[in-house]
Amino acid sequence: MYMETGNQTATSKFILLGLSEDVDLQPLLFGLFLYMYLVCVVGNLLIILAISSDSHLHTPMYFFLSNLSFTDICFTTTTVPKMLVNIQTQSKDIMYEGCLTQMYFFMLFAGLDDLLLTVMAYDRFVAICHPLHYTVIMNPRLCSILLLLSWLICLTYSLLQSLMVLRVSFCKETEIPHFFCELAQILKLACSDTLANNILQYFVTSLLGVIPLTGILFSYSRIVSSIMGISSIRVPQTCPSLTVYINNHNEKIKKDELKKSLYTIFSQFGQILNILSQSLKVRARPLSSSKSTATPGPCAPRRFPFLQQTMRPPLYADSDIIAKMKATFVEQD
Repeated sequence: MYMETGNQTATSKFILLGLSEDVDLQPLLFGLFLYMYLVCVVGNLLIILAISSDSHLHTPMYFFLSNLSFTDICFTTTTVPKMLVNIQTQSKDIMYEGCLTQMYFFMLFAGLDDLLLTVMAYDRFVAICHPLHYTVIMNPRLCSILLLLSWLICLTYSLLQSLMVLRVSFCKETEIPHFFCELAQILKLACSDTLANNILQYFVTSLLGVIPLTGILFSYSRIVSSIMGISSIRVPQTCPSLTVYINNHNEKIKKDELKKSLYTIFSQFGQILNILSQSLKVRARPLSSSKSTATPGPCAPRRFPFLQQTMRPPLYADSDIIAKMKATFVEQD
């Protein structure tokens, strides 16, 4: 089991002491963790299935959410099944290679969880604070790059930490006071110098902790600020009805995404009956009861760029739906 090398040893296994050594508590711990594990796996699998089966959920937010669900499944699978096996077999041993493997994947998926939460916070920041440019900024290419970058960072960090542990020699005492192989607990069992390991651990942990946390706090602080700013704007109760044309909109942009963006813009000006798309034109038509209200006012949108195209000033007239309601509709050639 041990190979002597001076005052140090090369161990072939570790002993996981678990959460409690009380024999009477083992069945309770087994049932509790088994239930929690099944709930986690089944719940996240249902999320992934729902997102993949519904085309309306194929958006950046749900793309990252499905990846977060997959990461959560892998994260819990890294540690809980081994704990359940140890309780059931009443064995606390874990092989040296198995311990390093568990440590590697634990760090990988823990870091990936943090980075995905940061990316999701950025996605909500863009959606709420920059709704007009959301579909342009959060395009599939950027989403793929953010996901790939998160994986590369975590893979590199976990591999580097694991390789650093390989150079460490361990004493005869190989009991880990935990139910899985945690890096900090493993380094405490080392007989050789671990200064380089500790410096790397504190440095990278600080980066992967401080930067994501800062990004999340910044994103949600801007979101709260934007929501508070919108709620403080006093909009007149009577707003004009308008028909707004967007010239030469980008055909690469899906019409559903275009309509969602228009709903976001014009819902603050009144109830939207519909948004029609005709060839190279898109018409947004908020509800109006009469022509008398169709006059420029403080709630009428001005000319501004929309999805990298120009939005024309509103044309104040009855829309087709309003005209049909008033029996004044005339079919256009």
